[in-house]
Amino acid sequence: MAVTDTAIALAVRHESWPIAGSFTIARGSKTSAEVVVVELARGPARGRAECVPYPRYGESVEGVTAAIESLRERLADGAVDRAALQDLLPAGAARNALDCALWDLEAKESGVPVWQAAGMPRPQPLVTAETIGIGTPDEMAEKAARLAARPLLKVKVGADLVVERVRAVRAAAPAARMIVDANEGWTPDLMQAVMPALADLGVDLIEQPLPADADGWLAAYRSPVPLCADESLHTADDVAALTDRYQVVNIKLDKTGGLTEALRLRAAAEAAGLGIMVGCMVGTSLAMAPAAIVAAGAAFVDLDGPLLLARDRDGGITFDNGLLHPPAAALWG
Repeated sequence: MAVTDTAIALAVRHESWPIAGSFTIARGSKTSAEVVVVELARGPARGRAECVPYPRYGESVEGVTAAIESLRERLADGAVDRAALQDLLPAGAARNALDCALWDLEAKESGVPVWQAAGMPRPQPLVTAETIGIGTPDEMAEKAARLAARPLLKVKVGADLVVERVRAVRAAAPAARMIVDANEGWTPDLMQAVMPALADLGVDLIEQPLPADADGWLAAYRSPVPLCADESLHTADDVAALTDRYQVVNIKLDKTGGLTEALRLRAAAEAAGLGIMVGCMVGTSLAMAPAAIVAAGAAFVDLDGPLLLARDRDGGITFDNGLLHPPAAALWG
């Protein structure tokens, strides 16, 4: 194997981060965040990033690790950069980890921060949603009361007690803006039944109400609350098919396959007149840092993954009463 001055050494590992209690959404509960961390070394410079394999998209820790490992020799030969990577791996968690690690490596080598290299604004504190997982209405109200001073809440719901759960949260946090996330858990009939009440409760956004393969129904539906595509959206190539169904799109780097495609997706969505939300899987601050670059100026930011964990990694992002502060360069970027 040839070794050149562009050679990149790869290290990849699985980490498990316990969730504080458990976290429940429409498709199930979890008690830990299972993440894959990539570290890239070129000379003295080191870049790193984190991804979250997501079973909803057929991903596993083992499969994502194998996909990353498949590029080990190409990296060592100096044959992989961010442009080449877009064709070497499909959109998803594996490409996300490598793409964001390459961004971080380039920043560490050049001294130019990622936001500047990407042509984005200098990072400022962002208002981020804080998430309330599915529980009984009383349990959800109890958590909402603790978060009542936060400016933006995200409320997870399933197919039962939708209005009751949202009403309980609203009563406990009357001033907060609110996103309701169904995670593909509704049917058209249920949606028509609950939407008037959700509008009356002051919900600002409904995220992915119908399954991604059944959301064509939305083209003929006039929603009283803006709708956001999550599972229906992965890359910029998906945007054209969504403009008659949604008003907002949720950009997640584990779906786009990294910051490079996320920036392309944001530009395509804005050109199509869609609002921008930037979200995350449940992970540490290392996964949130590159997403925060994309989130500058977004209508909705949902990067509270570390707040759901029992602890974050050292040097993590500072969260302060609903504000996400810019990550330190030592963490990423």
